[in-house]
Amino acid sequence: MSFLLTDEQREFGRSLDAMLTAADTPAVLRAWAAGEHGPGRALWGRLADAGVFALAVPEAYGGLGPLPVESAVACVELGRHAVPGPVAETLAAGALLAGAGGPVAEEWLPGIVSGRAVLSLRLEGYGPYALDADTADAVLMVTGDELRLAPGPGELSVSADPARRLFRPEAGGAPVAKGPAIRAAARAAGDAASFATAALALGCGEELLRATVAYVKQRTQFGVPVGSFQAVKHRLADTLLGLEFARPLLYGAAVELAEGSPGAGAAVAAAKVAAGEAGYAAARTALQSHGAVGYTEELDLAWWLRRARPLRDAWGTPSVCRARVLAG
Repeated sequence: MSFLLTDEQREFGRSLDAMLTAADTPAVLRAWAAGEHGPGRALWGRLADAGVFALAVPEAYGGLGPLPVESAVACVELGRHAVPGPVAETLAAGALLAGAGGPVAEEWLPGIVSGRAVLSLRLEGYGPYALDADTADAVLMVTGDELRLAPGPGELSVSADPARRLFRPEAGGAPVAKGPAIRAAARAAGDAASFATAALALGCGEELLRATVAYVKQRTQFGVPVGSFQAVKHRLADTLLGLEFARPLLYGAAVELAEGSPGAGAAVAAAKVAAGEAGYAAARTALQSHGAVGYTEELDLAWWLRRARPLRDAWGTPSVCRARVLAG
């Protein structure tokens, strides 16, 4: 498959990068982890104004999508800047609600587009947790052929990333939609969440590598930068290769999704395992290359280090994704 981003898609990515660079996301992350969601919700609104969440919502509900390629461009940038909040879940909720249709779609989809509605999601087969359920305006849960709204965020669980707060949503809640269409919509939502998480993981890995390269140029041992050591160069080169091999899988999956290909699910799984593993490998390289300073809470890079593994495992662990590729 030969695929290149258009000039417009590249410019979209650059505009998001510039906006997020000016937003001081480490400060937003620290506030989010402490339970202060105001700065994060304000940033969410700016992302909505830029059209990020409209990419997952059909035009019939005021959106622009579904546009998987543009969604990948956006999520890579959001991953690079470690934007907090249930980004993948809200984008996947757009696919779920669009497939469900009816009053529940009319109620929530325009809010996703405008940024007023932050949604979390729990689907069968993807674990018992809902990300950031305490700040989400609604938590969507699918059981069988029923779509419900969780009556409450439920119990908080321990997370490796303090800015990714995991909850077990309260059971119950009256069904807001039901029928065979819900099962199909849930499958599409699972693919959308896995796809968006793959893009977030790729962006996270890219930022970890960028920061590590900058650091090893400055850190010295024996009077020379540690980046001049052959072993360090090889480790960084391996990290770069992992990220660069994951990128075409991500955009290949985007094309498959856009075309509605029967193999789209397997393509998403391949992208998820490649991007997740590459992002986690970048975190390991960053931690080793930074030495003891890499463990410190004060270092902004710690937020990316803590995020890489949860992104690798969320919405499809490597083993689950590999099995799906083989079965695909």
